[in-house]
Order: sequence, then C-alpha cells, then structure tokens
Amino acid sequence: MKNKIVITTGDVNGIGAEITEKALKALGCKDIVLVSNRKIIDIDCEMVEVPFEGEILHGQITKESGEFSFQCLKKACELRPKAIVTAPTAKEAMHLAGHFFNGQTEVLEHFLAHDGQKAEMLFAAEDLRVLLLTRHCALKDIKITQELIIDKVKRLAAALKLANPHFALCGLNPHAGEHGVIGKEEAEIIIPAVEELRAYGIDISYPKPADTLFIGAAQAYQKGEKPPYDCYIAMYHDQGLIPMKVIAGGKAVNVTIGLDILRTSPSHGTAFDIAGSGVANPDSMIAAIELCRRI
Repeated sequence: MKNKIVITTGDVNGIGAEITEKALKALGCKDIVLVSNRKIIDIDCEMVEVPFEGEILHGQITKESGEFSFQCLKKACELRPKAIVTAPTAKEAMHLAGHFFNGQTEVLEHFLAHDGQKAEMLFAAEDLRVLLLTRHCALKDIKITQELIIDKVKRLAAALKLANPHFALCGLNPHAGEHGVIGKEEAEIIIPAVEELRAYGIDISYPKPADTLFIGAAQAYQKGEKPPYDCYIAMYHDQGLIPMKVIAGGKAVNVTIGLDILRTSPSHGTAFDIAGSGVANPDSMIAAIELCRRI
C-alpha cells in the first residue's frame, strides 16, 4: 500500500460516500484504495471492506455509523499507505459507539504516532495555510501556555519543510490584548514564547490582531498572490477556520501533519441536513485527494 492513497467514506449517514464517489468519478481511481463497504459505496475502485450490518439512515446519529467510522479509520492506519483521505465523521456517533476521541485527527494520532509524535491540524488552500494551536475543545477550556506555542510551532516548521518560513501568530485577545488593557496573556505568555522561538531560529511575528492578519491574507488570496506569511497560527478553532473557509471556500483542505503518514480531509462536516439528497459539493474532497497526489 506504500504507493496508494487510502480513502475512508466517513459517517454512513452523512455525505461522505456521495462526495467520495463524485470526487473519484472526476479524478479516477488509479492510485486509490477505498476502506468502506459496498453497501455504502459501489464504485469501480479497489476496496478493503469493513463489515457494516446496520442501516443507512441519512441525517441520523447512530451507534452503528460511529462504530463503522472508527473501524474504517483503524483499518486505514493498519494498511500504512502513502496517504489517507478521510471523509467527514460525527464525533457524537463515535462516542455512542464507545470511542471517545475529539475528532479523526486524534484517532489517527492514537494509531500512528510513535516516539513522542503529535498530530497537528493544518488547513491549506494553495499557499494559504492556517495552523490551529488548540482544536476541538470548549472555549472555556482553552489554556494557552508558553510550552504549547513553542512545541507546536517547532513541529510546524519541521513538517512544512519550507526554506526560511515566515509565520504569523494571532493574539488570543481582541486587538492582541492592546498592551495589557484587554488581557495579559500576550505579554505574559505569548511574547516570551515568540522570543524563545526566534532565538531558536524561527521567523515568527509577535502576536497580532487576528482580524488584521486575515484581512491581509484575504486581499492577497483574492488577487492570486502569495499571502504575506507562509502560515497563520490561530489560538483556537474558530479564530482560524472562519477566515480560512470564507477566504478559500471549497479549496480549503484539512491536513494532519506531524505523523509518518500524511492525512487530508475536506474542510467541512457530515452535512446531515442534505445527506441523501444528491446535492453535496465534492470540491473540498477533490482538493483533499489532489493534495495527496501532489506530495
């Protein structure tokens, strides 16, 4: 499987199978192995089948769909392919099945990480990249530490393999704290982390207001120009993903870095509200597969 891209079709009750089928009809299956079940997707591609005895209930969250989603991810990791592309899953369904992970990134880390490796969530669209320092956790539980910033930015620099990358760091508070008026985290935690990273040789900005940073990124992207920074580092999920999805739309791809095997995924979720209707847009799934083929 070393030269193959493995694709999982995600939650059976969502749009995963539909966008996978549409994407593969557009791109072809020459280097693809599906990890799924013929009951869920019947397309002329090589497939490793995972048992599924339940029913497809579009738009519903079920224990059976959660178990299938999890077992497909596990099997994909066991195959040790060139890359893995994952269609969207529902965390709630996997929790019903007894698999208490906050997302597919954490499942992949569980099965693939070794020797202290950590999976990181990067979103990419051409030269626009956004790293999330924290992922799927409640805002009240977000804890930004100096060690967290340093560790994740070092892993980002190692994974991107760019010559002299230039990173932008978002502030945690509005206006990046405005010199302590709206919060102390920038002065007490974030700036010391930046200074240590700079001493290590990483070119990273001091914390800047997220809105200012992403306005600059949007203006460059709309002109077809390279953004001012090689990667924008967001403190929390929505701070990074709202501008990324607004700027790049269907071209945005979720990329897991930091593990031996590259993983990509569409930047959207299961879309239960339109599942089974045949109207799902496959653009992000197409971009996720194309990214794996380019690397």
